[in-house]
Amino acid sequence: MAKFSEVFGLGRNQAELDFVDVELGADNQLFVDPLGLAQRVDEWSVHAHRTLVRFFQTIIDRITSNRADDAQKLLYYLSEPNETRLGYSKGRPKGAGIGGYQAVQIYERLAASSAVKTGFITSLEDCELMIEGISHDKISDLTTNVIRRHLVDYSRNQCELHNVPTRQVALPPMFNPDSMEWYSEYVSLPVSGGIPVLLVPKAIVRLAPVYDSKTYYDDFVIEYLRAEALQAKSGLVTALQRGKSVVYRVFKKDVKEAFPFAKEFLFEFSKKNPKVLQDFRLAMAKLEQYDRSSDVDDPSVESDIADALEAVLKRIETGNAAAGQYHSLMVGILEFLFYPHLAFPYKEREINDGRKRIDIVMENCARQGLFFELPNVRRLPCPYVLIECKNYSTDIENPELDQLAGRMSVNRGMFGLLCCRHFEDRERFVARCRDTFNAGLQQLIVPLDDETIVEMLHSVSRGQRSQVETRLRQLIAEVWIA
Repeated sequence: MAKFSEVFGLGRNQAELDFVDVELGADNQLFVDPLGLAQRVDEWSVHAHRTLVRFFQTIIDRITSNRADDAQKLLYYLSEPNETRLGYSKGRPKGAGIGGYQAVQIYERLAASSAVKTGFITSLEDCELMIEGISHDKISDLTTNVIRRHLVDYSRNQCELHNVPTRQVALPPMFNPDSMEWYSEYVSLPVSGGIPVLLVPKAIVRLAPVYDSKTYYDDFVIEYLRAEALQAKSGLVTALQRGKSVVYRVFKKDVKEAFPFAKEFLFEFSKKNPKVLQDFRLAMAKLEQYDRSSDVDDPSVESDIADALEAVLKRIETGNAAAGQYHSLMVGILEFLFYPHLAFPYKEREINDGRKRIDIVMENCARQGLFFELPNVRRLPCPYVLIECKNYSTDIENPELDQLAGRMSVNRGMFGLLCCRHFEDRERFVARCRDTFNAGLQQLIVPLDDETIVEMLHSVSRGQRSQVETRLRQLIAEVWIA
C-alpha cells in the first residue's frame, strides 16, 4: 500500500522524515507511547505530555472522589483516532478505538480497579500493568485523542516544511487542558481517500511499548519472587545433585504456576513491594531515554540511504534555480544525520515580528552526546539549532554570516549550521566564524559544505555513525578554540 510520502510526492525515505511515514490504506501496527512522550525534553513533547497528565489525573481524581458523572463526561468525547492510521485494524482504517461503548468500558474498568480507588496508579501507562482490559493499543488511542490538538499543530508545521497540500477538515473533538473541556473546530490537514491524515512524530511511536505488564511480570515480579523463595527456602526450592554437592534452585516455571499472571495480582504485589515497581519504572524510563531512537527507521538500509543522499546532492546544480531543491534535500540530510538529537524541523520560522526568517529550525532533543553537552556542559544556550542553506556557486561572505548571527538569541539558541556548496578558501571563512564567536555574544556558527556532508554520509555508509558526531566536534573546535 502507498505510504504518505508516496501519495504526496515527497520523494523521501522514512529516515529523512521526522514523522511516521504511514501506509494510508490501512492501520499500521504502531502505537503512540505515553512513556516515550514523557521522557522527551523537546517543547512539543513537554506540552503534549502536560496535557495528557492533566487529563488522566482529572479522570482519576473524579473517580476517587465519587464524581462518576464528571469522569464519564470527559471520557465520553473519546473517539476512534482514524486520522493517524495507527493501530490494529485490518484493511481500511477504522480504528478499534475507545469511542462510545468502549469509553464506557474504560470508565467501568478504571472505576472498578483497586489500583485506581487507592490512588496507587499515578500515570496512564500504569493502567497497562494493573487494569484488566486496558492494553497498549487502548492507551495509544486514548493518548492520541487527548493530544490531538498538539498533533494538528505538528502536522501543520510538517506540511509547511515539505510543501504538502492541506485543506480545511472537521476532526473529532480536541481537549483543552486549560478549560478541561472538549471542543471542535475546522483545521488544515492533508486528506487521502476522503480521510484527514494526522502526522505523528516518530519519536513517540513504538512497535511494542516497553512499559508492558508481561515484561513487568516476567523480568521483575517473578525474578523477585524467585529470589525471595530461595532465601526463605520455601517449597518452591528444588535441590539438585551436582557430583558430591547439592545446589538449590528456584525455577521460573514453578514460580509462575504458584503465582499466575493477572493484573489484579500485579497490583497487589506492587502495593506490598513498591520498590520492585519503582525499579521497573526507572529501568523502562532509562531504556526510553538512552536506548531508543526510532522504532520505524530501518538501520539495515542506512548505508543505501546515505549513498542515495550523496548522489542526489552531487546532482543538484548551484544557483537560485535549484535553491529550493537544495534546501529541501538538506532538511532530509540533517534529519538523517542528527536524529534523534535534533528533531522537529520547522521551515522558515518568522522572528522579530516577521522581519526576519530562518531557513530551518530544529529542536535540540539530545539527552546525551554533543548536543546535550553544548548547553549543559559548555553553557552555550541552544534549545534550537538555527540552520541556513545557501546554494551559492561562490564562497559565503560576511553578510550571510552576519545574517545568521543576527537571528540568534539566548531563547532561540546561539548555535547555528550554515549549509553551503563549497569553499575556495575555507580557512578564511572559519576564521570569520571564529571572530563572530569571540566578539562577545558567543554566537557559534559552523559551516557544512558538500565535502563535509559527504564525509558524514560516508561514515554512516561504512557503519560508523558515531563518526558523524566526532566530525561535528572537530568543526566546533575549529571555531571555539582560537
